[in-house]
Amino acid sequence: MEIRPIVSSLLRTRTAPLLVAIQVALSLAVLANALFIVHLRLEAADRPSGFADEATLGYLNRSFADEASHGEMLADREREIALLRRVPGVVSAVWASQTPMSRSGSSSSVRANEQQEHEVATPAIYLVPPGFLQTTGVKLVAGRDITEADMAETDPNTQGYFDNFPRSVLVTKALGERLFPGEGSRLVGRDFIFGGNRKGATVRIIGVVERLQGPQAQDGVEGEYSVILPWRMTGNRMRYIVRTEPGQRDKVMLAAEQAVRKAAGRPIRLQVRSVTEDRYNRYRNEKAMASMLIAVAALLLLVTASGIVGLASLRVMQRRKQIGVRRALGARRVDILRYFLVENVLITSTGIVVGLVLGLALNQLLETKLGLPKLPAAYLAGGAVALWLLGLAAVWGPAARAAATPPAIATRTA
Repeated sequence: MEIRPIVSSLLRTRTAPLLVAIQVALSLAVLANALFIVHLRLEAADRPSGFADEATLGYLNRSFADEASHGEMLADREREIALLRRVPGVVSAVWASQTPMSRSGSSSSVRANEQQEHEVATPAIYLVPPGFLQTTGVKLVAGRDITEADMAETDPNTQGYFDNFPRSVLVTKALGERLFPGEGSRLVGRDFIFGGNRKGATVRIIGVVERLQGPQAQDGVEGEYSVILPWRMTGNRMRYIVRTEPGQRDKVMLAAEQAVRKAAGRPIRLQVRSVTEDRYNRYRNEKAMASMLIAVAALLLLVTASGIVGLASLRVMQRRKQIGVRRALGARRVDILRYFLVENVLITSTGIVVGLVLGLALNQLLETKLGLPKLPAAYLAGGAVALWLLGLAAVWGPAARAAATPPAIATRTA
């Protein structure tokens, strides 16, 4: 088939084809970037927290209405831990100062050495006893776990924050690489500093864990900057992490709450949560945004398809007599059908070429303003193929009607 007559026809009546090509270009630019953002948001929502088998993990936040001494609070903690471990369906239980994705917790600035005037990172700090890794399933990849000999103890009513700071710590792999770039497997045994220049504490890395998100679960690698401190610091509030038998979490956590409340002997406040619930709450907005972008992308494709159908229908209606003449002169149905399909491919391809440029420009803007990574070529290629197929599908109906035009139409007056 000669393409020159098709191009000549498009150039003579170029307004409508130009509008469709612009529509295709804008759709490709927005579609590729929107789907890339959807991928990033869903990938972030599904990234591991560091806790294994989250569906079997719940926790209790406990606080008493009255104040108690340091010794009394330690005794309460040990009594409640022992009580939780006896609840039917509980596999293990441990106390901890915070949990991933809970959006409530503490952090502290760290430096690699005294020469650094400013902090290198602000990791989440987990105050835990031995058994934390076993209960949560956090994976140790180098060094050793904490032991009772590593535990430090602080009474915040009589001691300062750095007076009895732990000297041995575990760090996440991400934080270790941030503190000591390129050290890799040589992180164990390295020292770093908590706090500022005037007051701080030097600690030694005794072990490295694969990952452990902070309570805020920030985007990117910073969300996995965490330090595990073997430290008993008392307070009126306590958090207990409980691993249950598979499929029994909600039932077991209810029984655990009732057991702790019954044994308290004084007014107590308890809140039961699950890691699954924290994940849902933390990433709810991201998933809502992903759903919205998918809806926008679907709407754009619908509008683009409608534009292509409208243009093809208009051109078929305007050229019915011309099509009848061609049929009378011997043109087959397949020739008429192919004419309109090729015409659509030319329009769509023009829009796609422009859309590729617009897509890269839009990604550059998002990269500069929002810090998004570069748009992979696969999204542009996939979007281009999708719009080509959409264009062919949208024009098929009008083209088939054009191919069905009888030769007798050529004998009728307009």
